[in-house]
Amino acid sequence: MFDFIKNDIDNITDPLGEEEPKLPLFDSLQMNISYLKMQFGESFDILYKQIKLDGTDICFVMADGMCENILVVEQVVKPIVNEKNFPLKNEKMLEYISKNVVAGIDQTKAETLQDAMANVLSGLVVLFVDGVNYCECFGVQGFPKRSIEDAISDKEEKGAHEGFTESFKDNVALLRRRIRTPVLKCEIIETGRTSKTRVCVCYMSDRAKRETVDDIKSKIKNAKLDTVLGSGYLRPFLDSKRFSFFSALGTTERPDVACAEMAEGRVLIIVDGTPFALIAPYLFSENFQTMDDYNFRPFYTTLIRVLKFASFFIAVFLPGLYIAICTFHQEIVPVSMIYDLAIQESITPFPVMLETIFIHFVYEIVREAGLRMPKSVGQTVGIVGALVIGDAAVTAGLVAAPMLIVVALSAITSFVVPHLYQPVAFLRFVFMVIGGTFGIYGIVIGATVLLVNICAANPYGVPLLSPLAPFSPGAMRDNFIRTTWLRLGKRELKIDKMEK
Repeated sequence: MFDFIKNDIDNITDPLGEEEPKLPLFDSLQMNISYLKMQFGESFDILYKQIKLDGTDICFVMADGMCENILVVEQVVKPIVNEKNFPLKNEKMLEYISKNVVAGIDQTKAETLQDAMANVLSGLVVLFVDGVNYCECFGVQGFPKRSIEDAISDKEEKGAHEGFTESFKDNVALLRRRIRTPVLKCEIIETGRTSKTRVCVCYMSDRAKRETVDDIKSKIKNAKLDTVLGSGYLRPFLDSKRFSFFSALGTTERPDVACAEMAEGRVLIIVDGTPFALIAPYLFSENFQTMDDYNFRPFYTTLIRVLKFASFFIAVFLPGLYIAICTFHQEIVPVSMIYDLAIQESITPFPVMLETIFIHFVYEIVREAGLRMPKSVGQTVGIVGALVIGDAAVTAGLVAAPMLIVVALSAITSFVVPHLYQPVAFLRFVFMVIGGTFGIYGIVIGATVLLVNICAANPYGVPLLSPLAPFSPGAMRDNFIRTTWLRLGKRELKIDKMEK
């Protein structure tokens, strides 16, 4: 059967071929423009402005909507047209324009037709001069973009109210504003054969391991993808090759969190067009930490972290434990409670495991519907849907009242650690099946297998469960508990040393 599916996939898809070899620019202006028009076709947004300058033909090419028109006129076109002291030789003319006429700082030279087209589509004005086999590109980008706003998913009480946007240049500027040191390196890699998506790899050269940086850059360059429209496209290439329920990559929408991660030796991957940054390597315990932890007092932060760890275990194991207790281990329940529990479960027509899976399945449907609906009606759909369905199910005798309490508690606790919602939602169903089939003994064995799975992950040479396994006493200063900044601020923490 799998061979049939594989053959069918091969029939309806074509493998990615090698990129076309780059063609050098022609000496003839008309040949260069003809080639561009052939490639761009009848695209209305590609503009050509051809004029004569001291008897020499020149042409400006730009993508309408990707450039700021005022900058195009004031920084590029107007100074060139008004200049009178041009050298007679064509190549000298273009060199004179780039060095003495155009006021903008962002200038690049393109020597191939593919590079020239890429610069046009990136929002640069490209200047061709007849008789010159290269072109000058001037940065006057002005494409539509969202302004810097508060982070949508990573909400903080006392943290900065700035979040990443879809423009990777704005995101890098947010990082530079917080880390004003030349050791912060930001390198651009282009990926995607068709999309030509820019990926920015950010790290602090005095803290990040050179091997980790080179490994990440190599994986991005070797990612054979036709289009890259988000960070999720690159995630499988950067994540651990060993199967694990928990990712070796973290995500953040906050510049302050990203800077804190880089200060500990991490590498940041920012994909143009995505308001989230990937963090590599990422520790499992960091899912329970927020920027507010470092703005609150240590004793309160410690309490909140304990609550987060407890919420994680409740969200994963509570439904499975409820099924196991009701099915196999009734002796665990106090005598005063078991009678009421038995009455409630006796009026439902389905076994406890099927009942639990059904109500959790309905909850996931309501949550997904509320998430995908417009914001104005999404919350209403979630609240009203849950109340109406829950009350109707209990009244009709399809679901026991204690079951709704279990579902509500597991649902609420799963949002306490939002970065782990996806694995938690999946593992919850797994442990429901295990608890209904093998009881508490099966849950204990399943939890052990899960723990081994987490311990086996070793992304970029850093154990995922570090600093718990292997245990590092020095790193406990900022794990379950958080010590005061009088201690945290004295020495920097580098995760590559925690395993030693």
